[in-house]
This record gives sequence, C-alpha cells and structure tokens, in this order.
Amino acid sequence: MLAERRQNEDPVGSAQLAKALDAQAALLPYALGVFAVSLPLFVWVASFATNSIWMTASFAIFAINWGAFYLAVNWLRDDGSQDLGRRARIHVACGALWALAVAQISAFAAGAGPARETLLMLATAGAVLCAFFSAPYLPALLIVTPLAAAGPLIAQFTGPAPHAGGELTWGATALALALAMIHNRTLRRQHDLAVDHEHLVHERLRVLETAERTARSKSDIVATLSHEIRNGLTGVTHVLAAAAGRGGRAAPSREQLNAALDAAQDLIAVLNATLDSETAESGRLSVERQAFDPVRLIQDLVLLEKPHAGAKGLELSVHIDPLLLGRDRGATVADPLRTRQIMSNLLSNAVKYTVRGRIEVRLELRDDHVAVEVADTGPGLSTEELELAFEPFRRVERTGAGVNGAGLGLSLSRQLSRLMGGALEASSALGVGSCFTLRLPFDPLAERAAHEVSTTADPLGAPRIMRVLIAEDDALNAAMLRAILEQLGHQVVHAQNGRRAVDLAGIAEFDLLMLDGRMPVMDGPAAARALRERDGPNRRAPIIAMIDGDSDEARESLDAGADIVLRKPVSVAGVARAVADAAALERPDTPRIAAA
Repeated sequence: MLAERRQNEDPVGSAQLAKALDAQAALLPYALGVFAVSLPLFVWVASFATNSIWMTASFAIFAINWGAFYLAVNWLRDDGSQDLGRRARIHVACGALWALAVAQISAFAAGAGPARETLLMLATAGAVLCAFFSAPYLPALLIVTPLAAAGPLIAQFTGPAPHAGGELTWGATALALALAMIHNRTLRRQHDLAVDHEHLVHERLRVLETAERTARSKSDIVATLSHEIRNGLTGVTHVLAAAAGRGGRAAPSREQLNAALDAAQDLIAVLNATLDSETAESGRLSVERQAFDPVRLIQDLVLLEKPHAGAKGLELSVHIDPLLLGRDRGATVADPLRTRQIMSNLLSNAVKYTVRGRIEVRLELRDDHVAVEVADTGPGLSTEELELAFEPFRRVERTGAGVNGAGLGLSLSRQLSRLMGGALEASSALGVGSCFTLRLPFDPLAERAAHEVSTTADPLGAPRIMRVLIAEDDALNAAMLRAILEQLGHQVVHAQNGRRAVDLAGIAEFDLLMLDGRMPVMDGPAAARALRERDGPNRRAPIIAMIDGDSDEARESLDAGADIVLRKPVSVAGVARAVADAAALERPDTPRIAAA
C-alpha cells in the first residue's frame, strides 16, 4: 500500500500504474473465453469424482466471482475509477477471489477418488492462468500467484505418495511465475515508452499552444498599437502643424494643445501597458516588496483624479479605515509603484466609464491584508462582460465605444496583484455599477520606507530655488526635464553623460544632482559612485536616479549612492515630489566641501 501511495504521488508513476491496470482490465474478455472453454472440461472430470456434490460449491464460488467481476466492470465506467489506489486494490481482490476458486477445486480434488489427479492438474492450470492474467500489475502478480499455487501444492504433497504430480505442479507454477515476471517487465518497459511518448506529445501541444497564444498576442499588439498610435499621432501632428504655421492655418488654441497633450499621454499609457503586458506574459515581470503607507498613496491618487471627476460632474469621495490612521508602525508590503499603477488604472476607469453619479474609494484593514475598493455608479457589466474585461486586448463594446485604451489595464492589474501576493476581484450589476477590490499583504509591525518616489504624485513646491545638475544623454528628455525644473523655479545645468557630470560637480556647487541610469561614457550608478567617493563641493549633495528599469536597476542606483529613485517617463508631478523629498533630506551642518 505504501508503494501504491508513492506511485500515486508521482505523476509518472501514476501514469505507469494506470497503464498496468488498463492492460490487466483489457485481458478480461480473454479470461472469460478461457473460463467458457474450461468449464465443460471441469464439469466432465468432476462427474467422475466420488464426492461430486462438492462441485456445487465450485459453481457457487464461480457465480460469486463473476458477480464481483460484473460489479468491478461497471465500476470502471464511473468517475470513481479515477482513484488509482482504490482501483489497484479492486484488481488484487478480484484476483484473490479466483485464487480462492483454485483452492476450492484443490480441496474438492483431495476427496475425488479416481478423479483426484486430473482435478489437481486442472487446479494447477487454474493457478497458471491466475499468474498469466495478473502479470500486467506486479503487486497483483506477487500476491495472487502464490495464493493460487498454494491450493494444488498443498493437496499434492499432503496426499498419498508418490508425489510426482506435486513436483509437476511445483515446476508448472514456478515456470508460470517466472514467465509472468518477464512478461511484466516487458510490459513495464512498453508502458514507460508510452508514458514518455504521451509526455512528449503533451509538451509539444503545450509549446504549440504557447506559440499560438504568443502569435495571437503579437497580432493583437500590432492591431492595438497601430490603431491607437495612428489616431493619437494624427491629432498631435495636426496641432503641431498649426503651431508651425503650415498650410496657412491659425495657431492652435489652448483647447487644441490640451487635446494634443492628452493624446500624447494616452499613447505613452498604451505603450507602457503593452510593454508591461508582454513582459508579464513572458514571465519576466518582477515586482519589489517594500513597506509603504497605503493611506498616503490612496489620498494622493484621489486628489489627482478629483479634477477629472469634477469636470464630468461626478462626486469622488474616499473613506479610510480608522485602524489605518495615526499608526506609528504597520505598512502594506508590496511594490508601491505597481500598486499606484493598479489603483491609478482602477480610478481612471471609474471616472472614464461613469457618466453620472458618484465614485467611492474605501481603504480597509482586514486581518492580515488591506483592501482597497473602488465602487462606481457606472453602466455596470454582466458576468460575461466582466470576464471579457479581464482578458488582454479585449474590450466590452457596449461600454468601451469612443474610449481610448489598449484593453490591457485590468488584465495587467490582476497579474501585478498576484505577483505581489494579493488579488484583484470585481463584482458588477447592469445598470447599478461596478466594484473592484485590490487586496495586498499588510504587516502591522513593518516600518515604512521613504526612498521610492512616485512619478504621479501630486506636485509639492520645493522649499527654495535650487541649482540642479542633470545628466541626460537624450536631448529630448533633457529638454523636457529642464522645462519641468525651470517651471518649478529652479536653475538647471545640463551634462550629456556621467563623466561630464562628475567633472562639472568637481568645479561648481549644486543643490541637487539628477542622473540618468543609462548613459554613454559613464552611466548613472558609476557617476553616483564617483561623486560619493571623491572630495568636492557635491560629495554629500542629494542625488536622484532616473531609471526606466525594474527593481534591480533601482537597487543598483541606491547602492551606488543615490538617495531617491524616479522612474521614467517623468512628469511634472513626479519631478516636483522627487525634488521636494530631496530638499527635505537631512544633511550634516558641516560644509559639503569637507571630507566626510
């Protein structure tokens, strides 16, 4: 039994066991044929026995055995036969019943007078047949064959001498057992080959299915991007053409510029979601586990969405569990950036699809996790539509007409929540609204980290005008970053690579350094490390690392000496928060030019 349990626990062993039992069950028609041929012979020989009345007991055992076999065959058609351990025990029990029939014939032969030897030879033949029909399943062979052979052997050697028949019975059963063992070994090798073949076929089908899914995903990506990029770039191109004065058109209005900006931002969102979805599909998407304050994150996002909700006449409210307010310890343990991405998607969807009514955000502490609910009074979804909404590149036509997007937000959000040890659940009712719930782990003893900075947080004014050195090799990104910093009132010096930034930092004093993660000549981490290791006026100046990678790149920058990580693409809000946090960092009162 222990061996059977081990086989059942091993998928390969279970497959081999199933094939052995199937082979043994396949022999059942042949066993019926042998019984049909042997029964008349048994009846004819038994009629010469002096105790022929014992033949009635043989018929009774035959009837019991065939009744048991009939029940076993019917049971094999039910779902219960999928339990291989139980099925194996039934096979052994059926074989033991026929071994009992052989023992009864041997006992019958002991007092059969002149028919004794013939009946014992028939019993020996029955033992040999038991060995043959038990051969596919080794435990049945090792149990049933000795039981079946015991009856004729005992009858032969306990009877009057000579025991030539006993020696014949012993040789026949021993030879039958040896041949059955060889047959079992051959069958097991064939079963191993069959299992390997099935495994290879299954693996090939799995690879084929993965390839087809990847091809469909690539096709969906091309279709989605071509549609979204074509529409977005067309609008931006028209506005830029008007701004350049081409075609004699008037300069674009503020509304047109805002529309073009919205189209460009939608394009960035589509590209980011598509790249994240592809990374998640390939299993390369990683998340960072970090303790952070969920209350601040939710309040920031609600504050950002309130203008959009107000523009549509929607009421947007937030309710925080009192257990989460005013805590000195305790934090959500997940990736703060990915959490913000999920919640931003849920909130923007609620504002986007709700025509009238209200949107309510609830943050609650539930046992060992926090739950963030976003409930709206939108059109609502049916069960089928809700399932469709979570499929990548699929959109609900009834509610998605005229709304931009790649159809990736919910599917990507669910994948991210699972990677962080949480879950994203949803419920909806047609004509009533929808409620999406994000659950994430919560550690009541965790201390919150402060080095990770959001790229979408609400802008906070810097406490003073700062001299900022930015190191960025891409001219467009550098121009955009300079414009944001100057918009915030800061003075900017630009270096095209990390080496140039280190040289400038050695001859001039700056209040803040912003280093791109990937640059030629010297990258961001190398530049940060060089700044921290050399003497100069900026050795202890705060450093913001601007990265577009995952948590490994963020960790590399922090280990090199950066104080804050800012993920691309940057925004005015993200840069403002990063600069404000950098200005708030505690620094020694000693002049920065002194060696530490």
